[in-house]
Amino acid sequence: MADANGLFVSFEGGEGAGKSTQIRRLAERLRERGHDVLVTREPGGSPGAEAVRHVLLSGAAEIFGTRMEAILFAAARNDHVEEIIRPALARGTIVLCDRFMDSSRVYQGVTGNLEPDYIEALQRVAVNGVVPDCTLILDIPAEIGLERARKRAAAVAAPDRFEKEELQTHEKRREAFLDIAAREPERCHVIDAQRTEDKIAEEIAVIVDQRLGPSANIGAETPEAAQ
Repeated sequence: MADANGLFVSFEGGEGAGKSTQIRRLAERLRERGHDVLVTREPGGSPGAEAVRHVLLSGAAEIFGTRMEAILFAAARNDHVEEIIRPALARGTIVLCDRFMDSSRVYQGVTGNLEPDYIEALQRVAVNGVVPDCTLILDIPAEIGLERARKRAAAVAAPDRFEKEELQTHEKRREAFLDIAAREPERCHVIDAQRTEDKIAEEIAVIVDQRLGPSANIGAETPEAAQ
């Protein structure tokens, strides 16, 4: 759970689910209300982890097998946690992270065919007690999400190591994220990502406000004050 008074929110889901857009919108909303917000991502987020990110997403580590990829993800995550996330939470910051430990469970565990016990052991070391208070799983049919992701990639660069994989693999990942949500309902919330950006943002705002409690609107103008 979050250290001190910070809040740790992770965003998960398949390719093209709209995580980056919704993280940006939530961060803007929270900052408008006076909260200190840190937006970060995985793999990456810290200088050490960003160096590993290039190796992973370029496919350079693929020849060494999924087990090596999982180890690299865990090493990057541990650096990210200790250098960036844990200190931010200790300051009372709201941390919004684009992917975290559930992505490793899904990508390297379920579709990488690594043993669940092995993945969980890596995660215990990697996160060292820092687990999201709230995980928002943006759910979208793999075919739709993959089409979005590939259009986006075509506009800026080639698809990354994971976007190039088969549709069946992406659908299996979608099912795996939903399975995690079903097993951990107190932490995870499934968000229908086929709706408009505004509708998705509204639902996310309600969930996060509930997690924050009375402090959610510390900087917002009350109706009484506006009169």
